[in-house]
Amino acid sequence: MLTLEGKVAIITGAGSGMGRSMAQIFSAQGAKIVAADWNQESLEGIVAELRDAGRDVVGVQGDVSKREDCERIVASAVDAYGRLDVLCNNAGVMDLNQGVAELEDEMWNRVMGINVYGPMCLTRAAVPEMIKGGGGSIVNSGSVAGQGGAAAGAAYTVSKHALKGLTRSTAYIYAHDGIRCNLIAIGAVETNIMQSVDPTKMDPKASERLQKWYGMIPWQLKPEDIAHVALFLASDEAKGINGAVLATDAGWTSA
Repeated sequence: MLTLEGKVAIITGAGSGMGRSMAQIFSAQGAKIVAADWNQESLEGIVAELRDAGRDVVGVQGDVSKREDCERIVASAVDAYGRLDVLCNNAGVMDLNQGVAELEDEMWNRVMGINVYGPMCLTRAAVPEMIKGGGGSIVNSGSVAGQGGAAAGAAYTVSKHALKGLTRSTAYIYAHDGIRCNLIAIGAVETNIMQSVDPTKMDPKASERLQKWYGMIPWQLKPEDIAHVALFLASDEAKGINGAVLATDAGWTSA
């Protein structure tokens, strides 16, 4: 039986979508949750829900594109519970499907800040704490966009390729410290990630081109489908899995 009994887990983007499902499912399996989100209202919602269910949870509002917020999130886990066992780098934003010729610096910096710098900064702060505790598990929310070039614009695609590199580097370098780092290559999921951009500003030419590949999506997954995979990777039952890129896309990339 999968369990996180007694483990302390940070989950970013915990206020909605996959992060919310991770917080619900991890806490149901005994984890103490440090829920992080930039949206105070969403954060308060998941914290209240878990506390009403008798779960142990701390909420931390923060922007993962800022170093001080990343370090504060990790420090909050250690301050509250004395250790850190699991880090789920789940927070992320979409781009506007722009190719590199149409891409503006503002969009590039925003996507790379949240999707790459945030996970790097959180991992950088988390690894020393995990080493102190004898090890830990890092689960990164990647994307099929990190496997090819047909799922999104240049900024998002590059960010998810970079996250795969961060995953594998971390897995290899800290394996002897008992730290595992894996990535879920996520397909189409019913979440609110598109609320992170203005849909009226999506690049029409690139979107039409990408639509050809979107038409191959077998079906949309639910947030809990991803959360259950994250639960497995976070648990000791997955102790032999390190540096893996696990496609969770209903077979979208199997063709």
